[in-house]
Amino acid sequence: MACRILSVLGALAAVASGSQVQQAHLGGRGALASAHVGRRGGGFVRGMEFKHRLRICNAYPYSAAMDVYRGHGEKLTGDGPMAYKDCRDFAAPLKAGDRLEFRVGDAQAGTFSVSDLPNNDAVLLLVIHRHDVESTAVSFESHVFANLLNAQVAVIDTYRGKAKAHTRIVDVVKPKKDGEKEEPPKSEELRFDSVVAVNQGLYEVDLEAEDGEPKAKEQLVALSRQSYVVMRTGVEAEAGESFPEELVVYPRSPLSALGGAARAPLSILAFACAAMAAIAQW
Repeated sequence: MACRILSVLGALAAVASGSQVQQAHLGGRGALASAHVGRRGGGFVRGMEFKHRLRICNAYPYSAAMDVYRGHGEKLTGDGPMAYKDCRDFAAPLKAGDRLEFRVGDAQAGTFSVSDLPNNDAVLLLVIHRHDVESTAVSFESHVFANLLNAQVAVIDTYRGKAKAHTRIVDVVKPKKDGEKEEPPKSEELRFDSVVAVNQGLYEVDLEAEDGEPKAKEQLVALSRQSYVVMRTGVEAEAGESFPEELVVYPRSPLSALGGAARAPLSILAFACAAMAAIAQW
């Protein structure tokens, strides 16, 4: 049975094994909030080194690519700037107090400040996007992915404009052999500004208008213990260039990684065993 998806603008229920329940708030405008599950001895935690992988997505609709710097001089995008709709993982370790600067050429687009980091291995997601249709100001969305057995999917709406849409995840069913009963694929809504856990498998993510008209679709190969981001992008600008509604899925796991192993049918869980931590304010 599928659980309802909770909006990150409200509370995300994190149900840990052993019936421990935590609540976490995932704030807009760059704030990451976290609830940590389980106990930790102070000395044990201090002695550990945690692996934090930074994942940045450029959802700011603009023709020029964007560079990312840590502080004023360390260029994280040394292999080339990030184009619109591009996502990358960075191994550069972060620490509290770091400032991530986003620049287009010599012009500064925005700054994201790190105030704290989670005391566990985690993928730190940061999405830069347009704040509104009137100005060129930026906003940030951010999230800390926990270490879960299931695949995790963060669903983020960065589109700015009048058009309304929603996303659905559809179970891709293998073709039946002659004589076998054909079953309709299972599907569930993916609410924007939410984080869900799904079973490993092959899925299709659909972007649909309010009346059900298809707008875009992308394949999602969900692997256990991996974290993904699904973004609706675009802007209906009142001044300057507009960009159409599109769907972005990252990362693109290879289909071959699923192998021939059987998997459970589609099931979306209302974020289980999460460790989402507030690392930043800007």
